[in-house]
Amino acid sequence: MKIGIQTWGSNGDIRPMIALANGLQNAGHTVTLAVTSLDNRNYSEECDQFNISYQQIPEQIKFDLESFAQQTFRMNTAQWLVALLDSAFFPYEDVMYQTSEKLAGDNDLVIGHHFLYPLKLAALKHNTPFHSVMFCHGVLQASNQPPFRFPNLGTWLNPLQWRLMDYLFDLILKKKLTKLWNSEGMPKIKHVLSELLTSDTLNLVAVDPIFCPTYKEWQPQHHACGFLNLPINSQNWQINAELQHFLDSGSAPVYMTFGSLQQAVPKWSMELFIKATQISGCRAIIQTSSTKYPENSQQENIFFIGRHPHQSLFKHCAAVVHHGGAGTTHSASLCGRPSIVIPFMDEQLFWAKTLEQQGLAGKPIPARKVTETLLASGISCILSNDSYLNNADKIGSIISARQGVTNAIDLIEQALI
Repeated sequence: MKIGIQTWGSNGDIRPMIALANGLQNAGHTVTLAVTSLDNRNYSEECDQFNISYQQIPEQIKFDLESFAQQTFRMNTAQWLVALLDSAFFPYEDVMYQTSEKLAGDNDLVIGHHFLYPLKLAALKHNTPFHSVMFCHGVLQASNQPPFRFPNLGTWLNPLQWRLMDYLFDLILKKKLTKLWNSEGMPKIKHVLSELLTSDTLNLVAVDPIFCPTYKEWQPQHHACGFLNLPINSQNWQINAELQHFLDSGSAPVYMTFGSLQQAVPKWSMELFIKATQISGCRAIIQTSSTKYPENSQQENIFFIGRHPHQSLFKHCAAVVHHGGAGTTHSASLCGRPSIVIPFMDEQLFWAKTLEQQGLAGKPIPARKVTETLLASGISCILSNDSYLNNADKIGSIISARQGVTNAIDLIEQALI
């Protein structure tokens, strides 16, 4: 079967789709992957490794990630989402839709990032089956759990809060999000979250079920397939001699990264990580975002590393400091390592709270409030309490036993029967 996959966003929105594409090809399908990358990172090398046909759509987008990140410190969640879409989605909606139409016309099935309604629209026009992939389940309704940041009012009143969230989202974004949809003469959308975004037949929630205990209450098209993870042995990265020497020369270090967000705040993040390491007295591996600290260099008890597959190294560390992205959250947990989370936005705060509830992290330290002293205290709290590592070991074993890509492929193939 010929399958077209389209995604939009940062590394955390793209690598899982490469993993899914690789799994589908291993299952005998032919896959084309179209990517709109917020940071203009090109993934053709990774896709070539798996013989996946790759398209960068467009080749470059004009999005000042560093300037945008600075603005987010002064924004609430709604303002942040509107600003992101205005800067990095709507200006490229037409070219993404053109790609969607070609994918829908050329393939037997299309699969898209849950926000890619242009692909859903193209699939409907071409009568091509459409499935979606979601990386955070925070907007999926469950009566036993209120929307994030809402109080838990019980199974009778929580549904009313979910309805309120629907209306608020419509109020903020419905007009902009449905402009293309309406221009193509499609039936009017009442609620964006439940009708425009995600597939009506199969929405793969790329989250391990241990993080979403209410999954049995979801609408039937939503399925928690598990983490979509690239095979580690296929990523052609090994610990070099310098790094191995650092690992062997003392206690297990704390890994520190903000993932793809780090390039948005390069100087600030490096100063924060280095000073927190000095205050806490821990050893650290810091993903560098500054030429002042070149990769594969060492400064006292800190080793600076460049871009690499995280899981290959996380398992050698004592804990992971990160921003709360879905991918890093799953990677740290899969490796059995506790987290110290510094979220920049609500979705990341959602993951931070989820880790805290599972005993895998302490209280989140929001990026707009974090200081080197607060981060150092958070690190010390995790390293001095064995319960965090014990919890992480147990949950890591549970997650590693699941096969998210295999589960996703089974669900995709069953839906087409």
